[in-house]
Amino acid sequence: MGRPLDLLLRGGTLVDGTGAPAREADIAVVNGRIAVLPVGAPASAVETLDVTGRVVAPGFIDVHTHSDALAIPPGAGGATEPIDDLRLAPLLQGVTTEISGNCGTSLFPSLPHRLPGLAEHLRVTFGLGPVRPAVDFDGFAAGQDPALRHTHIASLVGHGTLRAGVMGFEARPPRPDELDTMCALLDRALAQGAAGLSTGLIYPPGTYADTEEIVALAGVAARHGKPYVTHLRDEMSQVESALEEALEIAVRSGAPLQISHHKTAGRYAWGATLRTLPRLERARAEGVDVLCDVYPYTAGSTVLHAMLPPWASEGGVGALLERLRRPETRDRIRTDIAQGVEGWENTVGNGGWDLISVAAAPSHPEAEGRSIADLAAEHGVDPVDHACDLLLAEQGEVTIISHSMREDDVRRVIASPLSMIGSDGVPKPGRPHPRWAGSFARVLGRYTRDEQLLPLESAVHKMTGLPAGRFGLTGRGVVRDGALADLVVLDPASVRDAADFDHPLLAPEGIDTVVVAGRIAARGGRPTSARAGEVVRIR
Repeated sequence: MGRPLDLLLRGGTLVDGTGAPAREADIAVVNGRIAVLPVGAPASAVETLDVTGRVVAPGFIDVHTHSDALAIPPGAGGATEPIDDLRLAPLLQGVTTEISGNCGTSLFPSLPHRLPGLAEHLRVTFGLGPVRPAVDFDGFAAGQDPALRHTHIASLVGHGTLRAGVMGFEARPPRPDELDTMCALLDRALAQGAAGLSTGLIYPPGTYADTEEIVALAGVAARHGKPYVTHLRDEMSQVESALEEALEIAVRSGAPLQISHHKTAGRYAWGATLRTLPRLERARAEGVDVLCDVYPYTAGSTVLHAMLPPWASEGGVGALLERLRRPETRDRIRTDIAQGVEGWENTVGNGGWDLISVAAAPSHPEAEGRSIADLAAEHGVDPVDHACDLLLAEQGEVTIISHSMREDDVRRVIASPLSMIGSDGVPKPGRPHPRWAGSFARVLGRYTRDEQLLPLESAVHKMTGLPAGRFGLTGRGVVRDGALADLVVLDPASVRDAADFDHPLLAPEGIDTVVVAGRIAARGGRPTSARAGEVVRIR
């Protein structure tokens, strides 16, 4: 008699991640691998779960997170306060693998001497205390504490981190030797298993890079067969020209192109998805390997200093804070927001300070959840002055939520066959965007079941098989014999997001069981003691 199975899921409906029609099947797990069995096949297991009336799917893959530092131990550059609820949020909505290092910021690589400003930049970005950059992907992997890892994590190489680690925060093109060094560091990290190259072209120092610099670096990713993942230079009034730049980089470098959190935000870009999505489809028909991801909300979230013109951040966080003390700097910021600056996204100019609310301000929790406009009025000051004062008081560490999109644009991107789902979660203490805890359940409940925007099989494919193929996650994203045993069991009739802007970390309903590396990591919607997540190396 053979060894019993470790786990047997009996009587469920299998949605296997390929987009194929759902079917009845029993799912077995043994030695961390999956076997698909006929319904009712004779089998014995250490644990058997009756999942009748439930859907069994591959564990969800969150292709866009900023959770790089969540599993770094306190005192080693990680959180300085308890953040268990932040660590658990993805798991409890069925996510088993996260891809970090997005928008140009990763925890690696840099030259060993770490130019001044990079550690401060990472502290402000991740908001979990002092963060020390790693020299390479191996260093990043070694810094992840298995005791804190509920989910698997892969990481892109952030161009902004790469640039800052080689040439600091200078607004100029790199010298040939600096570009060669960046290419060599990127090549090494990709060879060690990093997932691709990311840019955040609205964020200093990434915003200081021209197209030629990015083409050179994306060419390194192309040689490894890994994607170029980009937060476009503009997602607002100039989104179409920014999209053309990204397509040019893909064509010239040969790298697969992933458009991060595709949106057309701000009143001057509302409705532009009617043009951007057909443009992506045409490019794909012409041979460009382009896809995108999307989160299911009309509000975004980022750092407050990204609302300021790029010149304000030249030299890094310290230089920014010194400038903000000067009245003439604030006057120039006001003028640039009112008049615009060529090549700058200008979120406030495209919307207004009333649409910008504070998500995290560690020393001023009373500001969290309130708009900059309201806070400024309460203090009797101009909104630019209040924003600058808050940045100074928090040493630059302020996160915001920007209500900038329109629902019809969001729906079009979700429904597009080119899109996959990513939370763009910014897991900081305070009042973070609810997408960190709700994105996947929101797509399954609101957009799939309630609004019937897309079939369940398509929604699951966008969360599993499609991203696994894009990022080379071999053995993940599809339920088939021999696949890695990352699974989620959900109730299609009740699954829904519960998190909102007032209660951003509420766990969703209808996510029953989550299996990570063959171990039950969540049961009945609650976490177990299992810590089976690991760093994923993509070869």
